[in-house]
Amino acid sequence: MTQATGVSGVAGSAALAVANPWAVVPSIGNLDAYISAVNRLPMLTLEQEQEFARKLKDTNDLEAAGKLVLSHLRLVVSVSRKYLGYGLPHGDLIQEGNIGLMKAVKRFDPDQGVRLVSYAMHWIKAEIHEYILKNWRMVKVATTKAQRKLFFNLRSMKQGFKDDVGTDTHRDTLTESQIASMARDLKVKPEEVVEMEMRMSGGDVMLDPAPNDDGDEAFGPIAYLADTGHEPTQMIESHQRDVLASDGIAAALEELDSRSRRIVEERWLKVNDDGSGGMTLHDLAAEYGVSAERIRQIETAAMKKMRKALAEYA
Repeated sequence: MTQATGVSGVAGSAALAVANPWAVVPSIGNLDAYISAVNRLPMLTLEQEQEFARKLKDTNDLEAAGKLVLSHLRLVVSVSRKYLGYGLPHGDLIQEGNIGLMKAVKRFDPDQGVRLVSYAMHWIKAEIHEYILKNWRMVKVATTKAQRKLFFNLRSMKQGFKDDVGTDTHRDTLTESQIASMARDLKVKPEEVVEMEMRMSGGDVMLDPAPNDDGDEAFGPIAYLADTGHEPTQMIESHQRDVLASDGIAAALEELDSRSRRIVEERWLKVNDDGSGGMTLHDLAAEYGVSAERIRQIETAAMKKMRKALAEYA
């Protein structure tokens, strides 16, 4: 299936399910135009997403399904880019990801308390992974016209050389003269013949190996197929942690009285130039004229109050 047919077919089907202004995804033969179009589609608010998801769940509203699909097409484009290093057309990867997105929309339950973007990520990746797994061997062995020509002719030509020298030979590799002869006959470079022989002699690598005899999951390339550093969900979580670590803590400290706030800052937030922390319980006890146990109690109460404030802030 070509890039144009795969991508425009899925996009066109989704566009037909909705009314303007959503029907802006073109039926195209240009991948750049498709990506540009989906990036211009508006994102849904939480309220809109919940509304459309409930319409789909309760009444099988296909227009609502189309709006959910269209608003997340850019997510598929983003995820598919992480798999471009495997020799597969970007359009085909997007097509497979769009299929996963549609499956996610069909199964999405708005009452589970998660956004569609988080739920759909699994289905999008699953479809792309399945596509790569099915095409991995041919992708790695032959990706160009010349390589395909080598792939289909190298084995028979190599066997012909063995027959010419008799059955007593145990040579598995080609000689320089044989490589030169094959390159000349197939009109390719000798280096390409050597590379293809190395590819064909190598065994397949299972991207998703089965568990071993001990029941533990075996490690395979599927574990590091995608760069997870720029996944939307992880970026959102990272941003939320940064906000809590700065603005959130500042807001929580504002809820404390001056003594409790200073105790928390000295015990947990202060770092001296030499890397040491602030004052100890005994130092603070001497300053305020109370016992170290009393300082610990004030600190515990302050931390409890801050945790409550942080939960409300989040």
